[in-house]
Amino acid sequence: MEYVKPEISLVVPCFNEEEAIPAFYEEAVKTCASLNKQFEIIFIDDGSKDNTLRILHGLAKEDSRVHFLSFSRNFGKEAALLAGLKAAQGDYTVTLDVDGQDPPSLIPKMLEAVVSGEHDCAGTRRVNRIGEPPVRSFFARRFYALMKKITEIEIVDGARDFRLMSRKYMEAVLALQEYNRFSKGIFPWVGFKTKWFEYENIERTKGRTKWSLWKLFLYSLDGIIAFSAKPLAAASVLGVVLFLMSIVFIGFIIIRRIIWGDPVDGWASTVCIILFCSGIQLFTTGILGQYVAKIHTEVKRRPYYIIKEAQ
Repeated sequence: MEYVKPEISLVVPCFNEEEAIPAFYEEAVKTCASLNKQFEIIFIDDGSKDNTLRILHGLAKEDSRVHFLSFSRNFGKEAALLAGLKAAQGDYTVTLDVDGQDPPSLIPKMLEAVVSGEHDCAGTRRVNRIGEPPVRSFFARRFYALMKKITEIEIVDGARDFRLMSRKYMEAVLALQEYNRFSKGIFPWVGFKTKWFEYENIERTKGRTKWSLWKLFLYSLDGIIAFSAKPLAAASVLGVVLFLMSIVFIGFIIIRRIIWGDPVDGWASTVCIILFCSGIQLFTTGILGQYVAKIHTEVKRRPYYIIKEAQ
């Protein structure tokens, strides 16, 4: 059969998504077929332990437009997105989740915005977080607010990884070769014009989320470290402030001793001060350690992922 280059590529990371894949496939094919354009769907099996890979085998066998990459183990969503973008052959590439929270029905409008040439990327954002645990929503909003203050890039609150990119935009994203990837920061960092599409939050259709609060916290740390050096500056400022405070306290104790002859009793207060200063030291050392750890993983130049099987 003669190879036909796809015009649109869908990049879909999957990790233990055996329940969600069939419904997603049907909706994605229906939406893309309505565009009257050649398309391909690239699933990335991120080391799933369930029947995800078996289902992808079946889809690829029945539909030549379906392809998959299967990792040797779980490398994370960032690695899956990168692998999918590198494999995409279309003039326009869409990244979206398989869980139903990124509705493929938006793709026609997104494509129209980019094909017109006025925009290079069409992004999506949730206007609310209905159905999401309140604690998770609270910390998510605080994270976006913090990122706006400490970075020079604009990360839109509620932004999803659901994007449609031109080839030029995608190649700019792929040009960034750092190992510690944070796509929510990389996308706005490369610049270009992005048109945003808003929609109400959609709850997962099948399965359950793989993102615990702890994993989201670690992911947010990756974003802060990848796009801001201000935590290091804050640690330095804190050190200077504490040093100046210690000078003032030492002067106070000397004057108090000379004037009132107070022996300055109080081992409890001394212990509290020592514990406080030690805690600050460990905290600031921890900040520095995070940056050093990221440098360590970068210089080793290990592969982003290892592909066990592809079709």
